[in-house]
Amino acid sequence: MADRPIRVLVAKAGLDGHDRGAKVVAACLRDAGMEVIYTGLRNTPEMIVAAALQEDVDAIGLSSLSGAHNTLFARVLELLHQKGATSILVFGGGVIPESDAKNLNHLGVGRLFGPGTDTHEIVQYLNSEIPKRRTTSEV
Repeated sequence: MADRPIRVLVAKAGLDGHDRGAKVVAACLRDAGMEVIYTGLRNTPEMIVAAALQEDVDAIGLSSLSGAHNTLFARVLELLHQKGATSILVFGGGVIPESDAKNLNHLGVGRLFGPGTDTHEIVQYLNSEIPKRRTTSEV
């Protein structure tokens, strides 16, 4: 399992119709050798978690520009917990105020990357974090 490429689901939850950033991140992760599944626009948290489980991903990258990040990210985490899939890393990006980011981190969301983040920073984060989670989930 440790030898397989990192698998990431990139998702747009809710009614947010702006996906340029999500597509850029998905392309960057793919170019870095990761397997990427992009769900497209307007997914529910239930659809995102179902796809993540079906695709056996290591991480879910949520993009939020609509202001619904607190509700949507929390619901994805809740569903992952209900399904016993807590080893799946949830990280995100978009326009998320610092106070909300702290709350989301406290709930269990990994790093949040704001507008203008160098995409290589996201690649480095996943390359660092995923092996730790794989080791923990294999024990």
